[in-house]
Amino acid sequence: EVQLVESGGGLVQAGGSLRLSCAASGFTLDDYAIGWFRQAPGKEREGVSCISRRRGSSYYADSVKGRFTISKDNAKNTVYLQMNSLKPEDTAVYYCAAHARCTFYSGGIDSWGQGTQVTVSS
Repeated sequence: EVQLVESGGGLVQAGGSLRLSCAASGFTLDDYAIGWFRQAPGKEREGVSCISRRRGSSYYADSVKGRFTISKDNAKNTVYLQMNSLKPEDTAVYYCAAHARCTFYSGGIDSWGQGTQVTVSS
């Protein structure tokens, strides 16, 4: 069974940093690409970053390029999202998701974590 568990969210001031973790079980990171999505109140879920399954190629939304870094530790079967220079508009529930290949389209993804709240105060 594919399971994803996010952690690392919290409250931080603008300009601060957080590192989110997505612990995977039931599969290895060579089997699936892992993406990070976020959803703010009243807004649609949007793709933030993704790391491919074998090559570990990384992709970022324009809104986070240069501030967020995705990485993975195959030994721990965990994907990380390092978020620096956080802005109030980054406030959202962050979800990780597993899919055959990287995509920023959330509609076709079946495997999601439960989400972790990130709140950035101004």
